[in-house]
Amino acid sequence: MKDELQDTKDFLQDISDQIHYFVSANVPNDLVLTCQIILKFLFLAGFVYVIDFIFKILVNTIFKFFFDKEKYPVLKSIYQSRITNSIVHLGALNFAEYALKSVFWRHPKSFELLGLIVSVAIIFVIAGMLFRALTALRNYFVIKQDFYKIMALNAISESVKIFGIFILTVVGICVIFGIKGGTILGSLGAITAVLVLVFRDTILGFVTGLHVATSKNMKVGDWIGIPKYNIEGNIADISLLTTKITNFDKTVSTIPTYDLLTTEIKNLQIMSESNTRRIKKSIYFNINSFKFLNDEEINRLKDINLISEYLEGKSIEIRKEKESLAHNDKIVNGRQLTNIGVFRYYAQKYIENDPDIDQKGVVMVRQLDITPHGLPLEIYCFANDSKWERFEQIQADIFDHLLVASKEFDLQVMQVAVKV
Repeated sequence: MKDELQDTKDFLQDISDQIHYFVSANVPNDLVLTCQIILKFLFLAGFVYVIDFIFKILVNTIFKFFFDKEKYPVLKSIYQSRITNSIVHLGALNFAEYALKSVFWRHPKSFELLGLIVSVAIIFVIAGMLFRALTALRNYFVIKQDFYKIMALNAISESVKIFGIFILTVVGICVIFGIKGGTILGSLGAITAVLVLVFRDTILGFVTGLHVATSKNMKVGDWIGIPKYNIEGNIADISLLTTKITNFDKTVSTIPTYDLLTTEIKNLQIMSESNTRRIKKSIYFNINSFKFLNDEEINRLKDINLISEYLEGKSIEIRKEKESLAHNDKIVNGRQLTNIGVFRYYAQKYIENDPDIDQKGVVMVRQLDITPHGLPLEIYCFANDSKWERFEQIQADIFDHLLVASKEFDLQVMQVAVKV
């Protein structure tokens, strides 16, 4: 091995000497030194690039043909992130550091500057390798479809990249100007408040990313609603600083990531996963159309199949109660059937018999507080299909029927008159 290294060293020195004498013979004396250093540097850079290129192809070819990336997700994530490229770059730069003295042995005064350039390049390559390692870790969890860990890793990796670039800059300055790191760090302590202000969104995004990932209350792909911004759609991406949401109208909304921690978020994904979606809608009736039902009207309504047994049972029950009441000829005395009450029962039975309604969930028809527009009769249930188009059809079919059926009960649906 030592003999091979010595042969390489002798080879580089021979090429260097040839460049040296060629420049001396063909370049004016005042430019000889500059041209010699530039040409030797270009030769060394080209030689290192060729070595890097060859080994990069060799290593990636080995990964591609001799490892089953589908069977071994770790190897696949490493291959996709190109960590191997950074390792090859590091090896090539180490060779360049070794070869400097062989190529520039006639110019010892240039060793310090050239060594500094190589050292800075090594720092950048090591930083890039660390960043690619984070990418490889993320790729691994993408393959495993572990979205919560991907989210946490995004927050960590992007924060590390931002602070890593900052630290890398400090280290580079120290290397280039020969400044001690403690001197710079000591100066930074005096401007901590400024740094916190500058990196405020980064810190908040980092905390939010970890919180969302550990609490597992939402992830990329979830269907969410944000009342504050009147946004409803699917989460497309959660990064350190911003979160992208693809709205149902095909537009894209972007909000600060820390809003996921400080703003009310409705996660509607459970409806998609359970394939159910809530119907919560009211019909407003004119109170002046409400009335007690007489025997003739009750007999007419008994022809409606869903409520015939109910009306028969209630009629017998009310008739027996009235026998013991004084002034039982007055309809207001004692219990009595009303058109709004019977219609409410009819609506309840109708949705209970609708095959498009999830009968395992809440199925309810209820009265809400009276408003200036009348009495709201709310239908509360869950459609057994969460797809938007199908859900709207199910909901519309229910209310189409109930709005028309209310006429059979002599009920008047409120309609706000428009002034022309």
